[in-house]
Amino acid sequence: MPTGIPFRAEALRQEEAFLFRRVADQGRAVLGVGVLQDGERPRFDAQGRSTDWFMGHLAYGYKDRLEPLGSRLHDAFGWPLSHWFIPRWVYEWQGDDLTLYAYPDDAAAGIGLAHAMAGPPAAGAARVPIDWRPAMSRAEYLHAAGALMAAIQRGDIYEVNLCTAHEAVVPGFDPFAAFDRLLADTDAPFAGFLRMGTGFALCASPERFLAMNDRRMAGEPMKGTRPRGRSAAEDQRLARELALDAKERSENVMAVDVMRNDLARVSVPGSVRVTELCGVRSYPRVHQLVSAMEAERRTDVDPFTAVEAAFPMASMTGAPKFRAMQLIDAAEARARGLYSGTMGFFAPDGTADLNVVIRTVLFDQVSSRLSIPTGSALTAQCDPSAEWDECLVKLNSIAHALTAP
Repeated sequence: MPTGIPFRAEALRQEEAFLFRRVADQGRAVLGVGVLQDGERPRFDAQGRSTDWFMGHLAYGYKDRLEPLGSRLHDAFGWPLSHWFIPRWVYEWQGDDLTLYAYPDDAAAGIGLAHAMAGPPAAGAARVPIDWRPAMSRAEYLHAAGALMAAIQRGDIYEVNLCTAHEAVVPGFDPFAAFDRLLADTDAPFAGFLRMGTGFALCASPERFLAMNDRRMAGEPMKGTRPRGRSAAEDQRLARELALDAKERSENVMAVDVMRNDLARVSVPGSVRVTELCGVRSYPRVHQLVSAMEAERRTDVDPFTAVEAAFPMASMTGAPKFRAMQLIDAAEARARGLYSGTMGFFAPDGTADLNVVIRTVLFDQVSSRLSIPTGSALTAQCDPSAEWDECLVKLNSIAHALTAP
């Protein structure tokens, strides 16, 4: 599948709800448009297959329904904690082949939209400078990191993900043109584009949370980031540095251990295994350290319950997870909302793919407010100043696509 959206996003401008998800390693992409039915959970048959196409998301705050947790922070964007819908139309790309799923009496309208999406691209909206302002200053971030580092030194936790955000107000911001540029600039393998009324999420995620194929489950926790080099030699040095960095590897291994434990709760005993440990994957603007694991879901557990067992994902919380989530809420300045959550789909053929909502622009059409949250992991070995710099690397990898010529 070529880099970028495989359809003309402008054709969706009048649609009040849609979700696009890219699954690059399968040459697959899925777009659900319109809402026939919605609710807080997908539905499954006795064999564990979804009874229809279900597309949707879980916000980070869904953790409070899974554990005795709460939050002092309010999500200004107002994302529902859990929302799953049966689309009016589903468009699935496998390579260059497009399939439309629609009820017979609605197929003609779905075909009409497909033709509109296949039309020539509209002229891109002019790019305007964006004045990003931090929700936390560098000093405030380092103060919060210091409190979390003290918890690590006490032995309360071993690793924790500290997040902040950069925000702006941009009247006239065009999320359709912006997402097309964002995906072309990042080539994000697990990208997503979500609209719910006046709320948009433009997600250039490089990280998979969970994929499913009937009872087989696969997770890919990602911890460790380096920018791409300005020359081939520098780029190779940065990739090698990431692969060998003891601090980055320890973060990654801790995330792997947490996810292995999460999946073991819902898997056939002995079926959880790590298939890749600390591999370097390179994208247009960053190198990432990624591990991979697989497991076999038990027959008495439906796919959504398996998702709940591993949510929120290990890479965005810490170890031990429960205590890390408590400390995160005390340390951060903004509710994460959809960030650190997941968006994806459950298909009637028994497959599913859910990403980690990172490298994401959140946009509210009413207030013209934009937010790019970013995070980095703290361990006993880390330098909090370097973690602040890593947050800026991640910010710039996304912000660049919105403003660069």
